[in-house]
Amino acid sequence: MKTSEDRSFLVWLGVISIAFGWVLWPFSGALLWATLLAIIFAPFYRRCLETLPGWHNLAALFTVIVVVVMVLIPIGVVIASLVDQGGEVVQRVQTGEIDLTHPLQQLKAALPDWAVSMSDRLAGIDLTSLKERLSSLVVPAGQQLAGHALNIGQFTAEFVASVLVMLYVLFFLLRDGDELNLRIRGAVPLRASHTAEIMDAFTLAVRGTIKGIILVALIQGALGGVIFWLLGLTAPLLAGAIMALLSLLPVLGSALVWAPVGLYLLVAGPVTKGIILLAFGTFVIGLADNFLRPILVGQSIRMPSYIVLLATLGGLAAFGANGFVIGPLVAAMFLTAWQVFVRSKEQREVRK
Repeated sequence: MKTSEDRSFLVWLGVISIAFGWVLWPFSGALLWATLLAIIFAPFYRRCLETLPGWHNLAALFTVIVVVVMVLIPIGVVIASLVDQGGEVVQRVQTGEIDLTHPLQQLKAALPDWAVSMSDRLAGIDLTSLKERLSSLVVPAGQQLAGHALNIGQFTAEFVASVLVMLYVLFFLLRDGDELNLRIRGAVPLRASHTAEIMDAFTLAVRGTIKGIILVALIQGALGGVIFWLLGLTAPLLAGAIMALLSLLPVLGSALVWAPVGLYLLVAGPVTKGIILLAFGTFVIGLADNFLRPILVGQSIRMPSYIVLLATLGGLAAFGANGFVIGPLVAAMFLTAWQVFVRSKEQREVRK
């Protein structure tokens, strides 16, 4: 039976842990991404350490430089380009160069009179008011998106501080990762076998999430941007970035971009571009997930698509932009914890 001193110590331990978490909360995003990047680039760090045995600091520093070159600089370049193309799209909508109701007008013109009158009565569509409403939605949304992207692209003080904290923590997580791993395993109040299984599952879930969700989404977005550029469509980089973001969601994903644009081109022209875009989206972008995910994820934790969808949407609602990683990770750990529980229960029943 625990003494009052033991209970008091546990209460104090819980309170001070919560207080410490509250102090670190402003940099929670930086700490999250430092941890994720440390897990992803840990194999690369170990290979550097094999080349430079005993030079832990140098190997960790070189790995951080690789992260900056491979991850941060490309992200900065893409964001700057997105700002330019986003502003261009907003301007073209404002000037009327992009008419969101044009395909509807052409479709309505191609219908017989009886079909036009019936559609008007059933839907009550006023194309003029519809155009005004769409413009009133698209323009402010585009301006707001461009404004947020511009703040990031200009490296505001808060963003720079978060990046520096992330890189600083990443260096020490790489250098001292093995020692920290042993300390965490020893501190977690679970059986050693359960702790090892859960932590191994967390590592696999991180790599599976990054490679199986984010990397596939980036590839699908890149394919979408390339086909938009080859077809000479407006803002290919912006379209690719939106497709990459939507590809994080299973089921429809990037089709929410290329399918409507392809249908628009079929109605408004050029029809050939619409056919090419729909075919490319269906047989290349759409199938890329099916071919790439098994290769990239490998033996990592796999979850049903509906769980990934719910976890991603729930993570975004609960944690904002970081939620598209946190949601699937929490879901993966939830499934792992229950697998451990069920397996332990079955083993106890066998022993009886």
